[in-house]
This record gives sequence, C-alpha cells and structure tokens, in this order.
Amino acid sequence: MALVKAGFVILDCAEPEKLAVFYKELLQADETDATANRVEIRGADGTRMAFRRDVNATPPSWPRPENSLQAHLDFVVDDLDAAERKVVELGGRPLEAKAAPGPYEERGFADPAGHSFTLRRVVPTAPKQG
Repeated sequence: MALVKAGFVILDCAEPEKLAVFYKELLQADETDATANRVEIRGADGTRMAFRRDVNATPPSWPRPENSLQAHLDFVVDDLDAAERKVVELGGRPLEAKAAPGPYEERGFADPAGHSFTLRRVVPTAPKQG
C-alpha cells in the first residue's frame, strides 16, 4: 500500500468559492468538499484542486520579473481557440501567446484571482500514413 495515496494542487485566494466556480466550469468538475475556508473539486478526468481562503493573498505578476512566478498549472486541450474562449468567458485573461517551436502550442492565462496557467495542445508527431 502506498504511503501517500493522492495529492492535489491548492491555490490560495481571497474568495475560494468564486475561484472554485471558475475551475469547476473550466474542468467540468464537481465540488467534493467545502468548508468556510476551503473548497475542493474533482475534474471529469480526475484532476483534483482546492482553493484556500487567504485574505492577504497576492497574485504573482508573471511574466513580469518584479514578483517571481510561484507556481503555475498546465492544462492539455484539444482545441486552443475554444479553450481560450471558455477561459475568457469565465473571467480569466490572456497573459501571452506563444508560437513555440516543436510539438507544443501553448497560451498563458491568469484565472480571476491572478494565478497563472497554461493551456497546451500537443501536436501529433507521428508521420502521416499513406
């Protein structure tokens, strides 16, 4: 039996209920637990996240260097444009768009509380058949 069974990302924010709604909609998640200071969700694919109340939470300013990147999330998507529209509809905002070389396409965003995350599409690298 594993010593550690599961873990999940916890984001500090001033209003965990509101931030949980953003991620619940983005990940098609269900709320699994809520207290006065914490909300937990589980996404349709099993992704687990929690949002903890911190009235003094200050979002990072990434990509600006004056406040270093503390952490960020990567989400894999099939359709970057559709995912970007959903993020903006839910109150997120674009941070940057990259045309990165190689098999990845990605775009940076901030959630409504200012936490950064990336939507990433993995481009198939297998050679075309026929």
